[in-house]
Amino acid sequence: MSGQKSSVPTAARPEMTGHVIVCGFAGIGMRIVDQLVSSGEKVTLVVRSVEPALDAAVERWQVPFHTAVVSVADALKEAGIATAIAVICVEERELWNLETALIAGEIRPDLRVIAQVSNATVSGAMNDATAPGLVLDPADLAAPSVVEACLGITVHNFDIGGHSFVAADLEVTTNATLRTLFGDLAPVAVVGKESEHGSDLIACPGRDLAVAAGDYATMIGTPKQFAALKIPLISGEEPQPRTSSGPHMFNRIAGASRGFVEDANPNFFRMVGVLGLLLVISTAVLRFGYQRPGMTGLDAVYFSTETIATVGYGDFNFADQPTWLRIWSILLMFAGVTTTAMIMAFLAELLITRRLSQSLGRRRARYMSGHVVVIGLGAFGIRVARELKARGRDVVIIERYADNRFISTARQLDIPIVIGDATVSETLVDARVDRAAAVAVLTSDDMVNIETGIAVKGILGPRWLDRPGTPGVPVVLRVFDRPLGVAVSNRFGFRYVRSTAELAAPWFIGAALGLDVLGTFSIRTQSFMIGLVHIAAGGGLDGVAMSQLSANTRVIAIRRAATGQLEYPPRRGTSFAAGDDAYVVGPYEELLLVLEHERGVSV
Repeated sequence: MSGQKSSVPTAARPEMTGHVIVCGFAGIGMRIVDQLVSSGEKVTLVVRSVEPALDAAVERWQVPFHTAVVSVADALKEAGIATAIAVICVEERELWNLETALIAGEIRPDLRVIAQVSNATVSGAMNDATAPGLVLDPADLAAPSVVEACLGITVHNFDIGGHSFVAADLEVTTNATLRTLFGDLAPVAVVGKESEHGSDLIACPGRDLAVAAGDYATMIGTPKQFAALKIPLISGEEPQPRTSSGPHMFNRIAGASRGFVEDANPNFFRMVGVLGLLLVISTAVLRFGYQRPGMTGLDAVYFSTETIATVGYGDFNFADQPTWLRIWSILLMFAGVTTTAMIMAFLAELLITRRLSQSLGRRRARYMSGHVVVIGLGAFGIRVARELKARGRDVVIIERYADNRFISTARQLDIPIVIGDATVSETLVDARVDRAAAVAVLTSDDMVNIETGIAVKGILGPRWLDRPGTPGVPVVLRVFDRPLGVAVSNRFGFRYVRSTAELAAPWFIGAALGLDVLGTFSIRTQSFMIGLVHIAAGGGLDGVAMSQLSANTRVIAIRRAATGQLEYPPRRGTSFAAGDDAYVVGPYEELLLVLEHERGVSV
């Protein structure tokens, strides 16, 4: 059965049209609904169960919801799928998303259906272009931003209208305006000089904004425009450092010895001591007690070893020796066999432990330097690790649970895995965080990520901070809640705080509303999106000039319908015309407002 709740009585509420149906409330669903409502879109929720948090959320958003306990089809029909413009499926279980997407497609074959599915086989079959809509995986969408932060990549390449464009972070070296310094390059953001309280970010400022030495400006343009201004496009990605796998034999021997001592059971060394003491005592007894013909010191050591190991060669025996010495030989053989057996057992345990340790990465990580440590082996973590590996970087993964389903995938990628709690300093030391080039903390628990980030900061010590000519080690923190992420960044000094939902939500919303998302990138904690808006005849943007758009939106280029030519950079007095394609960049909230402006009149 399906249910419905809203602040407006059901009987008095008019039938909703032109709305977006969001199936799923937890995780990214909450962010999608919040942004759609903030953009002025009409939204209806479809959920599998009703929770207290849902009641509070719909009361704040003032949106109706329906429950799909028995029939998803009935819930979609009651949610107004017949008059909806899109369905977004972001439920907790992928099977639910698949079910909802297929049923929605059967009810409305012409409807845009956007579903969250991480299974590559299923998503490939769904994205066959036979029906409108799209299947997306938030991990794939958000991973590039984390990889760029880890590698210090400050140059982002995009294809806009068949032309190459570049968004680059540039350091301001003198006090001037952006127009004076960078000419026709379009400003995307300006980040103020760092201070103990963080830095201020201005999104899409005007070219006449005055900046000071030490600020950073993100500018976008073609490679030719950068070349004309003699601005080198240096990505910031350093070549892969060589791992310190032991250039000197002494270091390898010393490291192997330390590893042996750390891995061995302490009782192993006790048994070795007992065996050594037994050999010394037996040598003394035989040296002075063995008669006919007597023994030298070397003979005594040799025969003691034979007796303890129970391997006689017939050159010595106790047959003609005094009774007390033969009793001693019996005790010696039993003691030798017992001690030797225990030593062999501890050695076997050590070999197994070392093999497991080798397979899980601790021993391989012991010699690494300049690598990237990925903490948290979930769907997001494995995507980031795979991308880093594909770029030729050495990677070490820290995962708390040995039965994690992605461990086999990491092993296939030949990535060492350290099993342990990343909030404990010993685990971080095992992964050589102190020698790492970057650290990405990507578990699914915000509190664990914050605690781990603080622990990593303590392990890095002075390497955490920027020094003249040497940037600090980037630590990327995954924090789902955006306000919490900003607060953590300001309070603890984390420069790279990322949210899977924050990075992936624009793709889902853009696909649902008809915005072609060309790419996303992050500047500090702010996400930016590059999108394509089609200007419809009679639409809200038909005839609108650049100067009339939101101040936080930048138009990069316009493909003119009349000529088919790409016009860039457009001037503030330039106006859109019906049939044009506008390429815009800005915080995705602003781009959605532009899209809403376009759709507001034409719908």
